[in-house]
Amino acid sequence: MARPNPELIAALRRTARKLQEGAPYEWGHMGGCNCGNLAQELTKLTKAQIHAYAMQRYGDWNEQVADYCPTSYMPIDLVISEMLQAGLAIEDLKNLEKLTDRRVLARFPIEKRYLRHNHRDDVVAYLTEWAALLEDELLANIELPKFDDVAWQPVR
Repeated sequence: MARPNPELIAALRRTARKLQEGAPYEWGHMGGCNCGNLAQELTKLTKAQIHAYAMQRYGDWNEQVADYCPTSYMPIDLVISEMLQAGLAIEDLKNLEKLTDRRVLARFPIEKRYLRHNHRDDVVAYLTEWAALLEDELLANIELPKFDDVAWQPVR
């Protein structure tokens, strides 16, 4: 799963918020689908640019990710590389496109775990819960210094 970091968490939340507020969403469009919308946020490329890059090779995001080569210099591989540098893993991209990460889905009530991968509201819910999961993981790894109760006195 993704490497939790504040920038990635913020990007997931911004993507969810933009989709919730009506940003273009089109599951069959490489720049406007689940991965495409997150790619826009992480790379600052437009929907059209991402789509054009992806069309230089065949397939949807799952096929693009399966054929990903970090040294190919294919434009879509550069997009994927930038997403990986933000803390995502290849598996995260596959899961995002189909909304299938079990750890994310387990955080939903049982009756709400069957998300439709091509419905905006379900994508928003998935992104929001994924961001919360990563935030929980990030916070769990932060150790605060231990304060000596005897030495600690409030300032007067």
